Amino acid sequence: MRLTTFTDYTLRVLIYLGAYQREGRLATIGDVAAAYGISENHLTKIVYHLAKQGYVETTRGKGGGMRLARAPESINIGDVVRGAEEDLAVVECFQRGNCDCPILPACELRGLLEHAMSAFFDVLAGQTLADLLKPQAQLVRIFRDAGVRQ
Repeated sequence: MRLTTFTDYTLRVLIYLGAYQREGRLATIGDVAAAYGISENHLTKIVYHLAKQGYVETTRGKGGGMRLARAPESINIGDVVRGAEEDLAVVECFQRGNCDCPILPACELRGLLEHAMSAFFDVLAGQTLADLLKPQAQLVRIFRDAGVRQ
């Protein structure tokens, strides 16, 4: 299984905002893009998604930007990943209405993969954004070294 770039960047935005949360300043999409070396256009869609999900609050206009809308301890990583991934079907028989596989009636693989996916999400559900921010000082240093927030 591989998470989409959308989910990867979603988590990166949350980590960035969490690392700077104590400073109380708004971050911009440009700040995040510079820190990770990724496209501002792609990040715009991600920030919009995060705001709709209630993870980020945004302010428009001059002096605007974004910040976490909730405490890092209340942002569950499993929920974030499930909300960002559009298709969690690891194999085609996981998709509704797609049961063309001839061995489906005797297939043990589907159950095994369902169990593996469940375990994967159980691990993520046990983590919050606060857990990902434990090396906060190091994260901030890395972001500053990337030319952000100088």
